[in-house]
Amino acid sequence: MSWKAKAFVSATAPSSRHRNAAIFLVLPVLVFALVIGLKGANNSGAHDPGVRPGPPDAGTPIAGLTNEQLAFFDAGGASFVTVFSVTGSIHHTGKGLGPRFDAEGCSQCHAQPVTGGSSPVPNPQVAIANDQGATNQIPFFITDTGPVREARFPYTFTGQVDGSVHGVFTITGRSDAPGCDIQQPNFTEAAGLEDLVFRVPTPVFGSGLIEAIPDATILTGMRSNQPQKRQLGIAGRPNISANDGTITRFGWKAQNKSLEVFAGEAFNVEMGITNEMFNTERDQTIGCQFNPTPEDSTNFDASGTALPSNVVLTTMFMKMLDQPTPGQGSPSTRHGAEVFVQIGCALCHTPSMRTGQSPIFALSNIQAKLYSDLLLHHMGPNLADNISQGVANGDEFRTAPLWGVGQRMFFMHDGRTADLVQAISAHASTGNNQYPSSEANGVVNNYNHLSTSDQQDLLNFLRSL
Repeated sequence: MSWKAKAFVSATAPSSRHRNAAIFLVLPVLVFALVIGLKGANNSGAHDPGVRPGPPDAGTPIAGLTNEQLAFFDAGGASFVTVFSVTGSIHHTGKGLGPRFDAEGCSQCHAQPVTGGSSPVPNPQVAIANDQGATNQIPFFITDTGPVREARFPYTFTGQVDGSVHGVFTITGRSDAPGCDIQQPNFTEAAGLEDLVFRVPTPVFGSGLIEAIPDATILTGMRSNQPQKRQLGIAGRPNISANDGTITRFGWKAQNKSLEVFAGEAFNVEMGITNEMFNTERDQTIGCQFNPTPEDSTNFDASGTALPSNVVLTTMFMKMLDQPTPGQGSPSTRHGAEVFVQIGCALCHTPSMRTGQSPIFALSNIQAKLYSDLLLHHMGPNLADNISQGVANGDEFRTAPLWGVGQRMFFMHDGRTADLVQAISAHASTGNNQYPSSEANGVVNNYNHLSTSDQQDLLNFLRSL
């Protein structure tokens, strides 16, 4: 396959029992959407009612935590909102930023509708670009009203398989990085070669519940409703760890096994902070290394007591975040829930799965209403990003959990739209000689044949989640 094969352009204070969450207010949004021209796109009068107003229905600790666990949750929340600098001399005490990065802290990406969520508006990356004197140029795909994004190149400029994250910004010019002189990637050239794809942040609400769902439960769901799935062209398979053969489940392609791996990788890839899980700088340019590595690690106080790293604290914060609470129902949303099942949405967006036994008792035997089967599905050429992770191929993605979607601002793995109608249409795609047709084609066709009233009830239901 030629390296020019088309890469479709498909990322405050913590909530706690003691403090009110710092809420990012819902601002007017200019819809950021690619014109995708899908066959069968909905042309009826049904419309996305938009981000559900009111206070956030997420961001609190799960009920039943012990006092000690709540204290850990609060400490983890403080780590999650820490703004990191290169040497820890600016902002707070967090150090290790760069040399290449996408954000200066977890909460910059995970902020809508509250800490732990997804991409907010305005996009904080615009201000980050020149923080502390940095000389970054803002790439064309980062806009004030668009989503937080990370960038990947499916192939190198010499035609080899790549797929890794290429940091949007560098620390060049920052007052806490004297002497560092590295340049941003040439994103314009990559786009011209059709070799640039994006990812947006996934919400982390309820992540501890997702982690606690047994593999057997996921596999049972995969084997269920086979006649209906075959009729609609739905298959699905888990992503699998090559080391132990168990199911991985975090990330857009379900590529990460655990929350700690997810957090450690994010620190290293998104902020450039080496840690005990990813302890090597991704850019080792001379003159741009300012700290011993790993930069985030276990510390010890004067008595010899071990103090957890930021990665561990952040992991525990995510692990103990409760699942989002749906909004108030109505006759329309209740009927929309029925339509959701009738047309086949629930065959992939499984309404709920029960957790198993967890060392954190509050996470045990809980009905996680995630609206996902946590499986990979072929989504066809229109969503393919030519990135393989684990067993996931270039057109396969994990079924995105829909809990909290009522207060989310951007949809699809690249944030291509802020409109649910367009997001539904984007699921449809005819196969080509590289990728099969989307497994969602049958369901999208069912949606397109609904009455306007039924479509609107379905959209209202989604925004109630």
